[in-house]
Amino acid sequence: MHFDTSDSPALSRRRKAAMIVQMMISGGSNLSLSQLPESLQEVLTDELGAIKLVDRDTVAGVAAEFTAQLESIGLCAPGTRDGAIAALSDHLSPDLAARLRAQTAKVRNGDHWHVIADLPTARLVDIMTRESIEICAVALSKLQVGKAAEILTQTPGERARRITYAMALTSEISPDTVHRIGASLAKEYGQPAKIAFEKPPVQRLGAILNSTVTDTREDVLASLGEADPAFANDVRKAIFTFKDIAPRVKPTDIPNCIRAVDAEVLTRAIAAGLAGEQAMVDSAEFILGSLSQRMAGQLREDAEEMGTIKKSEAEAAMSAITTAIREMAESGVITLIDPDEEEEDKDE
Repeated sequence: MHFDTSDSPALSRRRKAAMIVQMMISGGSNLSLSQLPESLQEVLTDELGAIKLVDRDTVAGVAAEFTAQLESIGLCAPGTRDGAIAALSDHLSPDLAARLRAQTAKVRNGDHWHVIADLPTARLVDIMTRESIEICAVALSKLQVGKAAEILTQTPGERARRITYAMALTSEISPDTVHRIGASLAKEYGQPAKIAFEKPPVQRLGAILNSTVTDTREDVLASLGEADPAFANDVRKAIFTFKDIAPRVKPTDIPNCIRAVDAEVLTRAIAAGLAGEQAMVDSAEFILGSLSQRMAGQLREDAEEMGTIKKSEAEAAMSAITTAIREMAESGVITLIDPDEEEEDKDE
């Protein structure tokens, strides 16, 4: 039988791989092809099925090329996340190894859509607002009906309408394209979101405004209230200033809170508070009322003798007290009263 390969096209890498597999099977090798993704197993099967007769020179050339590639390899790593986890299992912390295995278990036969389906609602809404309309349509189609409806409800109206319209155009998308979209989304959104700040914006801005002078703080809050009332309201709740002492601190916590404050600074703050607006007066009286009669009387007398306090000195003295209170609250020594809970109690 004569084989003429001079005019035949160059063999593809897939065809060469199929030939190597056939040679190894014929030689009695036991190959673990089941470890390959099913899509690759299917391609290999199709390629092997297309091979009939191959001349000796071609077989020898493919074998020589394969051998040369093997000999040129200097290092062989797992190549997959599962393999890497298995190789490092004895060197990783048990908790991390278990978490990585759990993440990997979500990807079955290369299908990453399980990872997407398990994402929290907020993360899925991120996908709907950040990705292209076509990608969103595919992603929404892969979710369970109930969850898809919930995500669509939380997606801005016009964008939601465009996504639902695009779903009508997904019928012709190939399975391979859907697979690649799932893999890409899982890689982008399947990992914990990387954040630049430990605390949310409300707490960060609240901490900054806590340390600013009253005029600046009120100007910022007024401007913020015009631009974003809800955010401004949350920031106000995160701020703790001298006038918040009366409504948010328990009387029994006051002695501990002012213990570390210098006596002259405390007196100056009380003097400024008693001479200020009603909320300031209330907090100053609240502090005095939470102390022993002797100590409160002495403080009131010393405060009256101070006379008028400069605005900058008053701000600094009040800030010293509120800082001491905030530090004790943050360390868990005391618990501030939540203004929302206080309003609910009054309503009841």
